[in-house]
Amino acid sequence: MNDTTSFSRLNIDERGVAWLTLDRPEVHNAFDDALIEDLNDHLDRLHRLCDDGKLRALVLRSEGKHFSAGADLAWMKRMVDYEFDDNLADSRRLSHLMHCLDTLPCPTLCLVQGAAYGGAVGLVACCDIAVASEKARFCLSEVRIGLAPAVISPYVQRAIGERQMRRYALSAEVISASLALELGLVHRVVEHDKLENARDKMLDTLLACSPQSQKATKALLAHIAQEPDSAATRERCCRVISELRISHEGQEGLSAFFEKRSPRWQNDEEPS
Repeated sequence: MNDTTSFSRLNIDERGVAWLTLDRPEVHNAFDDALIEDLNDHLDRLHRLCDDGKLRALVLRSEGKHFSAGADLAWMKRMVDYEFDDNLADSRRLSHLMHCLDTLPCPTLCLVQGAAYGGAVGLVACCDIAVASEKARFCLSEVRIGLAPAVISPYVQRAIGERQMRRYALSAEVISASLALELGLVHRVVEHDKLENARDKMLDTLLACSPQSQKATKALLAHIAQEPDSAATRERCCRVISELRISHEGQEGLSAFFEKRSPRWQNDEEPS
């Protein structure tokens, strides 16, 4: 399946892997209202496919030298004349984008080949796994122009922690790829020409796992993050593992383990 627009591309391969590509290399994949709307449309569709069990994973990437330069300059010039309600509507659309990416039920993998500034740092933080080239650079640049990394702050702070968020959101310092790894913003840094190889290995690793279990685990971890230790959370954890043990994929996974064979989802077969 293919869905092509002027601002981004969505392709879904035969394995059920969605490839969502920012495609504005002429402006370093900068955000504007059109790109945000486009990405929201794609992510809304991907949520529906996940609900139907037709999506295994998402790869978020971009064309060109940089991942994304943040806000588009022409868009920012238009915003100078916006009233409060116009700005609020714009912010809500960006918030919807971050929330949809963060809550997509299947595993998400972000590839960062160059600069990721402003809102782009939010995209990275919303993905489950982020792999960066050694040439990647990150920056919460908003305070340099009198703004704040407001909409993306819950996701970035969750990734790097409150103490580090205070420093980098207030200073707008550029973060190198190695420092991003140390902070926890990305999970792996590789040589620039080995980014695609690292992507393929991670996809193989993700696709070897039970899609049902990944979906249940991701939902459970999101719940635990909101309420780490309570009677309700402990009960939910017990119920999740109990439900998975008696499910088709749980039974198939255990049988495959003891029979020393690959589970059927690795061969794109439905477990019986």
